[in-house]
Amino acid sequence: MQKMPKKYYAFFTLPTLIAFIIAFLFPFLFGLFLSFTKFTTVTNFTWVGFSNYITAFTNDPDFINATVFTLKFTVISVILINVLAFLLALLLTQKIKGTNVFRTVFFMPNLIGGIVLGYIWQLIINGVLLNFGVDITFDAKYGFWGLMVLMNWQMVGYMMIIYIAGIQNISPELTEAAKIDGANSWQILKNITIPMVMPAITICTFLTLTNSFKLFDQNLALTAGAPARSSSMLALDIFDTFYGRNGFEGVGQAKAVVFFLFVALVVLIQLRLTRTKEVES
Repeated sequence: MQKMPKKYYAFFTLPTLIAFIIAFLFPFLFGLFLSFTKFTTVTNFTWVGFSNYITAFTNDPDFINATVFTLKFTVISVILINVLAFLLALLLTQKIKGTNVFRTVFFMPNLIGGIVLGYIWQLIINGVLLNFGVDITFDAKYGFWGLMVLMNWQMVGYMMIIYIAGIQNISPELTEAAKIDGANSWQILKNITIPMVMPAITICTFLTLTNSFKLFDQNLALTAGAPARSSSMLALDIFDTFYGRNGFEGVGQAKAVVFFLFVALVVLIQLRLTRTKEVES
C-alpha cells in the first residue's frame, strides 16, 4: 500500500487540529484560567488565586456530599450494568428463537433522551412510593436507587450489544477444543469467554464509568437534587453552583476543573488496569 506523501499531512490534519483547538483546547484553558478568578462575565474578572478551590473544599458541604454520592453511585452502577449486560449477552448468543427481537427491545431505552427518561421514571417510582405515603424526593436514598434503576434501564441494552459482538468474535474452535478436553461451562466461561472479551469489557467499563460520573439530565429530571441537594451528583452540583448562586461562578468553575481532572485520572487508571488483562486473539 502506497504511503501518503508528507506534504499532504498538513492539508488533512490542519482542519481537524484547528477545530480541536477552537472547540476543546481553548475553552478548557480559558475555563482553567477563570477558575482562579472571581467573575460575573468572561470579560469582567478579578484574580483570586486558589480561593475558589479552597471555598469548594472547605466552605461548601454540598460539593463534598455530591462527590460521595457520585462515587457510590458510580461504583454500584458500573458493576450492575456490566454484570447484567454480560449475562444478557451470554443468554442472547445462545441458539434460541427470538434473540434478535430481544436485542432490539433491550437496546431501545438507550435511544430515549435523559430528560424524558427522568420524568418517565419519576412518574413510575412516585406511583409506587405514594402507596407508602412518600415520594422520590422524601429521602436521598429513594433518589439514589431511582437513579440506579434509570441508569441500568438505559445503559444495559447498549452495553449488551457490545458484549454480544465480543462473544460472537470468539472462535468456535476454542470452545469446542475445551469441551473435548472435558471443560465444563464454568471453566469455559472463566478461562476462554471472559479473557477473550476483555477488549469489550474495557470499552463497556469505560463507557459506564464516564456516563455514571457525568450524569446530569437524568438527575435533574428525576430529583433535581431534592431533598436539600442531598441527591445531587457532581454535574448537577456544579450547574447549581454556577447558575444558582450569585457570586459563585468562579467556585463553580473550580469545581468543574476538579471534576474533569478527577474523572480523567479514574478513567486512565481503569483503562490501564483492564488493558493489561486483554488477550491477543
